[in-house]
Amino acid sequence: MGQTAACNRHHSLDQQLCRWLWRSLDRLQGNELVMTQELIANMLGARREGVTEAALKLQKPELIHYARGHITIVYRGGLEKRTCECYDVVRKEYQRLLAVPLSRH
Repeated sequence: MGQTAACNRHHSLDQQLCRWLWRSLDRLQGNELVMTQELIANMLGARREGVTEAALKLQKPELIHYARGHITIVYRGGLEKRTCECYDVVRKEYQRLLAVPLSRH
């Protein structure tokens, strides 16, 4: 939780969105999430308008496609490059504490 709090304070909203998308993808089989911007904003502690702007920044280079509550990850490698280091820190600690195998899409 401390790492997430630090991330929310020091990283841009689009980096936080990338981190959140990666965490969500870890729990799913495919490349699509059904999630409204309002829900994402609540999860990130941000305004919906900020999430809209962050999503547009990820759509322009075709990293994601977002339409009416459906987010499709188009280019995982590009999304990973934009994700802050907090994703790996939290992921590794989660794995260490719960002995969950690390899987990277």
